[in-house]
Amino acid sequence: MTSIILVVATRLVFPLMLMFSLFLLLRGHDAPGGGFVGGLMAASAFALYAFATSVTRARDALRRSTFRLIGVGLLFAFVSGLPGLFAGSPFLKALWTSAELPVIGKLSSVLLFDTGVLLVVVGVTLTIVFAMAEADEEEEE
Repeated sequence: MTSIILVVATRLVFPLMLMFSLFLLLRGHDAPGGGFVGGLMAASAFALYAFATSVTRARDALRRSTFRLIGVGLLFAFVSGLPGLFAGSPFLKALWTSAELPVIGKLSSVLLFDTGVLLVVVGVTLTIVFAMAEADEEEEE
């Protein structure tokens, strides 16, 4: 049985949790926060959505396979290390460009790495949460 209060509250809180996740990501490449905490917040938003509605609807809202998120996140993390190699520095050396964007600040390899971490954390966490929730749904039937 689904609680109407939980469904309505989730509709209100879900976008706020995702925006806060983005805030944590963007703040974290220059200050405390970053991809891991932002990924946990985004995964929590989708987990709450799954509990309020269903795992199927949460997967539809995610729009990507959790395994694809993990793969793309690992690719981002790997690619973020390449600029250091090309600059003659060690792999994963943090490099910043002179280009500065209004909300993000200076672009850096750290932001790309943190984005990869966020995607991996969301993918792994939701793979586990969705599997547990689907097993629970099957037991109830």
